[in-house]
Amino acid sequence: MSACDDCLRRGFVLELLAGRIEIARHERSGLRDVLALSDEQLVKAVGGEATRELLGRVAGFHPDRHRARTSAASLSPVCRHDDLFPPRLIDDATVHALYVAGSERLGALTDPATPAVAIVGTRRASPDGMQTARELGRGLAAAGVTVVSGMALGIDAAAHEGALEGGGRTIAVLGCGADVAYPRSKAALHRRIAAQGVVLSEMPAGATVHRWGFPARNRIIAGLAHATVVVEAAQKSGSLITADFALELGRDVLAVPGSVRSWRADGTNSVIRDGGTLVRDARDVLDAVVGPQMAGHVVEAFVSPPDDLEPEVAAMLEAVEGGVRRTDELIAVSGDTYRALSALAELEMMGLVRGLQGGGYERTRL
Repeated sequence: MSACDDCLRRGFVLELLAGRIEIARHERSGLRDVLALSDEQLVKAVGGEATRELLGRVAGFHPDRHRARTSAASLSPVCRHDDLFPPRLIDDATVHALYVAGSERLGALTDPATPAVAIVGTRRASPDGMQTARELGRGLAAAGVTVVSGMALGIDAAAHEGALEGGGRTIAVLGCGADVAYPRSKAALHRRIAAQGVVLSEMPAGATVHRWGFPARNRIIAGLAHATVVVEAAQKSGSLITADFALELGRDVLAVPGSVRSWRADGTNSVIRDGGTLVRDARDVLDAVVGPQMAGHVVEAFVSPPDDLEPEVAAMLEAVEGGVRRTDELIAVSGDTYRALSALAELEMMGLVRGLQGGGYERTRL
């Protein structure tokens, strides 16, 4: 895996001008117009009084030092002139180089013959929305589909977690350096995705977060996927930006419907009203994206538990698998209310069981 000097310089320029791009994108017609500028044009467009100094710094770019920095962060650079550059991004001339963690899996997860689906939604997700995103991620990954998202709180993180449970076919696209866990609370998830899937960014190693980086990464999320599924989104949610980018690329946009009384469903219901496909589960997504023949590949099996479950937690899991559903019955199995509820809460956090409407629990399936 390699990247040419010119494409690497683009990453250097984006980091150098990051603070100025935030201002410029509001003064021009849109972020894509800003990112479509050449390096020199971009510096002149946003540099202001510092333009001459900035042009000098760009002229003094040292590609070997940049590569060493990238390698030190355990990232691999790949540019649009490399055979391993994701084929679905080739048509987007604004994406020059990617910095990748888990690069040995990049080719398999972005193979043009392999379906890929983006799952996006609000950071302030409901428990039901989180469960839906997790189940979608799990079912799609288990069926061999690559799940793409932005590792944000809420829907994004839940989709990645589900995909990891379903086999690990997932790509996290970040608006900061791919070696930077953002948000920090998702550092463990970042490590798991880097170990089992792929984390990538167009920003160099160590690059910090700027607001424009979120819509910028959204265009990459949409570009990597055959289709985008929106799960819970307010009317002005950033996830709808991803949906808009997908539509611009001629890709399918799907949405999970919600209550007309919920602000979390304003965006998703609007997507459906405007012609987006309504989906309820992974089968609906597979049916829409790759046809009914693929929908049958959703695996009907229990999510595998880790080997190191505490005995009380394992016993509670066994009870749920055995058909005990009601909470009072599960407490009776344990004989201790606090320990039973603690075990059930732990199992739910691990995605091994899920709560039912009206009370009770059931085993989570792939």
